[in-house]
Amino acid sequence: MTDMSIEAASHSSRPHAPAPSAIVHPRWVRITHWINALAMFMMIGSGWQIYDASPLFDFLNFPPALALGGWLAGALLWHFAAMWLLVINGIVYVTLGFATGRFRRKLLPIRPRAVLDDFLAALRGRLSHDDLTVYNSVQRLLYAGVLVAAVVIVLSGLSIWKPVQFNYLTALFGGYDIARYVHFFAMTAIVAFLTIHVALALIVPKSLRAIILGR
Repeated sequence: MTDMSIEAASHSSRPHAPAPSAIVHPRWVRITHWINALAMFMMIGSGWQIYDASPLFDFLNFPPALALGGWLAGALLWHFAAMWLLVINGIVYVTLGFATGRFRRKLLPIRPRAVLDDFLAALRGRLSHDDLTVYNSVQRLLYAGVLVAAVVIVLSGLSIWKPVQFNYLTALFGGYDIARYVHFFAMTAIVAFLTIHVALALIVPKSLRAIILGR
């Protein structure tokens, strides 16, 4: 093998970083992402106001400054308005995610060993963010998990909203009262995800630029 062919083979075996102009997030992802962000802000804020009207835990109340709606009736109006925005936007996002193969490419496979390795690397500050087009194993697990939490929160929310019309769904959750707890903990999981998501966007500013500009 000549020196030139050896060099060519060496270069071909190296991983290539994406070009600076590579598309990280297509337009439909960016649009649904920001609509979802608005809807989630409205849902969580109004949900906290609804919770305060009938708390599940004596030790937990959300400050009025973090709640949305001002009072129970106002919070319900905000919650139901945001619900439709979130559901319609979610249907568009999930449909396109499956139809384009984005979910399969971005979220699979999820291997426990790889998740542990990437998690330990993140704790040491050694997790690479050079290629934003590829999710690491921790990201894959978190994004897949929040999709599951979203399904649970929608179904439990329906069982609370219409416990008579959706009595079979309410019964599946173990009754109205238990469905409220399921709804609360699903909300908690989503808030935890959003906290991590925003923190990482601040730590890696180019990821925020990518979800705005796509590149």
